[in-house]
Amino acid sequence: MATQSSEPATEEVNKLIREEVITELNGHSLPPFDPDVQRIIYGFTYFKLNNFDKNPELYKELALHQSPRFLIFACSDSRVSPDVILNFQPGEAFLARNIANLVPKYDERDNGVGAVIEYAIQALKVSNILVIGHSRCGGIKRLMSHPEDSSPDYDFIDDWLKIALPAKIKVLEEHPYADFEKQCTFCEKESVNNSIVNLKTYPLVKNGVSEKSLQILGGYYDFVNGKFELWEYESESITIPFSIPE
Repeated sequence: MATQSSEPATEEVNKLIREEVITELNGHSLPPFDPDVQRIIYGFTYFKLNNFDKNPELYKELALHQSPRFLIFACSDSRVSPDVILNFQPGEAFLARNIANLVPKYDERDNGVGAVIEYAIQALKVSNILVIGHSRCGGIKRLMSHPEDSSPDYDFIDDWLKIALPAKIKVLEEHPYADFEKQCTFCEKESVNNSIVNLKTYPLVKNGVSEKSLQILGGYYDFVNGKFELWEYESESITIPFSIPE
């Protein structure tokens, strides 16, 4: 996947932007000097020239259908893009992103998450579900500090983060004397395992795992040190790590 920059990389892109080839989308005029609008225009132009136009067969195939092998739950954090850090190409991964990459239990009836799981397994026939946690997660930091820090409530965020309370409780029980930052790191990883446990409460997931047509993996992206951990979480006591080269 090409690395994109906020600065134009080619004279061709410069020419297209100067001539305002795509300063009108769907008939709607756009502010010509708004830097954020220009960033969107440049981003698509770069993609069109360097990816879409150079891979016509791929995009012809994708226009007809998609058959991703992965369903990925990742955080909404702007620093954690699965397509970038795992170098997935269009059509390889079906993505669901939310605060702190959480998956609620089946009986909690979150229609958005349930719909993603149902479509990925029934319609797309994915064979892998990957839950990715990450370093310095704002959602997990909030979970670990609230309400102990007496900060004001967030209406939606605090209610959503209750999904990961079992992870917080486990970390505080097992690492009561660790400093706060270390506890957050432990919880960032433990909340991935908590989401994996919750995933297995969905009948479609449970059946897929039982029939060995579906594999569930946990991952952790440390963007401070450029490291990625991958593991298979089978139970409360078994974690099988996979080796990732440094």
